[in-house]
Amino acid sequence: MKADHTKVKRQLAIAKGQIDGITKMIDHDAYCIDVSNQLLATIALLKRVNNEVISAHLRGCVENAKDQADLDQKIKEINAILERMSKA
Repeated sequence: MKADHTKVKRQLAIAKGQIDGITKMIDHDAYCIDVSNQLLATIALLKRVNNEVISAHLRGCVENAKDQADLDQKIKEINAILERMSKA
């Protein structure tokens, strides 16, 4: 993975903390809208982390493809992930 490992791991730790907090909210029967807002915040953070990983992939792996066949494969992978992202 070409993304900044420290940054990605820090953001994932934050998301994990948010999920732990959401779990506690559910255990304490928190207001549904408050739970939903926290879920949306966590989803947004995970999307930003994913964007960083994809951006690093473009800057590293795609930019440094060995040959045209390798580049074509990398572009297919990016197209597939973009399609999945648009459905999420």
